[in-house]
Amino acid sequence: MGECGLVSIAICSCCFFSSTCANKYGVINPDVGTLLYHLASKIKLQISHNIALLSKLVAERKLDTTQRIDAALEYLLQNIEGTVSVEKLEKHCGVGVVVTPEEIEREVEILIKKHKDEILEKRYRFNSGPLMQEVRKILQWADGKAVKSEIEIQLLVLLGPKSETDLAPVSKQKQVKAKPAVKKSDKMDEKTEKIEEEKSSEARTISELMKTKVHFHKPGENYKTEGYVITPNTHNLLKEHLKVTGGKVRTRFPPEPNGILHIGHAKAININFGYAEAHDGVCYLRYDDTNPEKEEEKFFIAIREMVEWLGYKPAKITYSSDNFQQLYEWAIKLIEKGLAYVCHQKSEEMKGFNPPPSPWRERPISESLQLFQDMKNGKLEEGEATLRMKLTLEEGKQDPVAYRIKYFPHHRTGDQWCIYPTYDYTHCLCDSLENITHSLCTKEFQSRRSSYYWLCNALDIYCPVQWEYGRLNVGYTVVSKRKIAKLIDEGFVNDWDDPRLFTLTALRRRGFPAEAINNFCAQMGVTGAQVVVDPAALEAAVRDVLNITAPRMMAVLNPVRVTISNYSDEGPRTINVPDFPSEPEKGRHDIIFDDTVYIEESDFKENAEKGFRRLTPNQSVGLKHAGVVITLQSVEKDASGNITNLIVKQQAVSDTNKPKAFIHWVAKPSLASVRLYEPLFRHKNPEDQNEVPNGYLSDINSQSKKEVVGYVDAGILDNAKPFTQYQFERIGFFSVDPDTKPGKLVFNRTVTLKEDSAKV
Repeated sequence: MGECGLVSIAICSCCFFSSTCANKYGVINPDVGTLLYHLASKIKLQISHNIALLSKLVAERKLDTTQRIDAALEYLLQNIEGTVSVEKLEKHCGVGVVVTPEEIEREVEILIKKHKDEILEKRYRFNSGPLMQEVRKILQWADGKAVKSEIEIQLLVLLGPKSETDLAPVSKQKQVKAKPAVKKSDKMDEKTEKIEEEKSSEARTISELMKTKVHFHKPGENYKTEGYVITPNTHNLLKEHLKVTGGKVRTRFPPEPNGILHIGHAKAININFGYAEAHDGVCYLRYDDTNPEKEEEKFFIAIREMVEWLGYKPAKITYSSDNFQQLYEWAIKLIEKGLAYVCHQKSEEMKGFNPPPSPWRERPISESLQLFQDMKNGKLEEGEATLRMKLTLEEGKQDPVAYRIKYFPHHRTGDQWCIYPTYDYTHCLCDSLENITHSLCTKEFQSRRSSYYWLCNALDIYCPVQWEYGRLNVGYTVVSKRKIAKLIDEGFVNDWDDPRLFTLTALRRRGFPAEAINNFCAQMGVTGAQVVVDPAALEAAVRDVLNITAPRMMAVLNPVRVTISNYSDEGPRTINVPDFPSEPEKGRHDIIFDDTVYIEESDFKENAEKGFRRLTPNQSVGLKHAGVVITLQSVEKDASGNITNLIVKQQAVSDTNKPKAFIHWVAKPSLASVRLYEPLFRHKNPEDQNEVPNGYLSDINSQSKKEVVGYVDAGILDNAKPFTQYQFERIGFFSVDPDTKPGKLVFNRTVTLKEDSAKV
């Protein structure tokens, strides 16, 4: 039964009980009515049979606060197996315990003295909420209103009446950093939206998010979660489960090895591995390899590489196929219990949310057992039969398929099997076999929660708890494996790691640091809301990391030759410059200065508009790191009028010769192929038919990739290993592409220096 149904029944029970005992206990006043409503809305299904007892205690004014009601519910959940002792229940809830005004006054006085300096400094802007919490910890059953009133009185005594300064509005602080551009789901209510904003604004790392913002059940306390189904054997199974796990958190990341992981998977990886790590637990990498037609070895390898690239090491690597024999035996058990049957409906007949019921649903058990054996032994054709479970999902879909026939060799079991289990059947059973404590998955699997619990309980095996969180989607891209494969086949992108995609291999190749992706996932939070994030939010997280990790180098992407006519040295000179100008202790490198240098085409204008601060016929400019100012003498052009050389003279920078700006440059450069990327699609939602009526392939941005020949510091050659990241001064962040070979440098632009930077 859903949560709403439970609340309705509980409220009716409370109302019925209240009306029958009104004569005995007097009129049910509004305060008692409020408490009864609180009870009805908080009670869980597994203890709902105690509703009459709890309502009676509320009516008798024994459970006279919401705090005592919550304590009673907690006690019943902890003692779900045994007979309820009313005496112990009342003791646990502090029934009869009276906290006097004198006790409250004394504890508040102690805490006011403890925080006196802070209170005097902040005056009435002091947050008294934590004081209330501290008092309630010491005086557990103190009345909240009385505590609040006493704090207000003592603050007034200490501070006196509010002054004009106290009453003045607080000036808002200037916002330092823009919040991520997040589009909320239309179905998300205001409360969820508020939670999502809090998550994204407060948690900066996965560790912080998991330790302070995520509150799942403790291992072994599965029965405390909403909707979890209790059976007579549940607590025995939980005890055995705790013996195996030692009470530790155990999660799993279960990808299908039929494609490359994408940015949405990064969130799943961080949640599963991050939650286990934050609670001293373990996380398995489990390949959900039940569809041999689409699985390839390269996907298995890439999945593991990406998990490890994000900084996580699986405690164990497992495969759903490890359990094929056990899964098959359990399927037979379901048939024997009358909970599964062999069906001959075609796949198209079972599609949709209101398909015709199977005419084979009530076939004899013996017949289904024989047919299932025939399926396993290869006596039936593909599509001729399936094994279906007798249950209805939350969305109304009936009898999901558990097994189907596929004559295709499996990468691990070869030709041993020709029937393969489905996700609906496999996932929860593998979670049970591996003693997973928290089955964490995206929101679209909420409709499978009923089959998850039903199947474990039908087989009388340990049942983990399924928790759902909102899926992460990014704008201006597609992440569907089928659609990415289509993009590759049609030649719009090169492969799964094309830097214009948002697969993890593509993001790594483009130069996105793993730390930035993890931090971005933390900022998105763990709520049920599905979000569509503008790529700018992810790029901002990337800049935050690269700003402190990518050494500065100089490069020119649209070069113009500059000849220094009065160059005084006999030859090139070496200048030692810091990798990080604000932190020179982090390292240095050498650059070459000579009589010929190259500057960006955009740093010179023959006819400069107002506000242009770089080189013009009437304006000098400084060369960064070189300590000189250059002044234009003449411009050389080819027959087409294109500038081929700028003749300048140099002067040393001095107090009387300070330029308005310094520009970057290179001398004796190395040539490099530099790839500049823009969004692959022109619209934010290329899969939305309203935005893109002709389909996502019609929305390709033809300018999504541009390749130029750039001039870069020759010193980069010494450390130009694939995935090495640099900041090209005044241009952006770049990463060495794996296509780099001896004598051929290739760079990918990771992100520009600022979100609103002009694209080159």
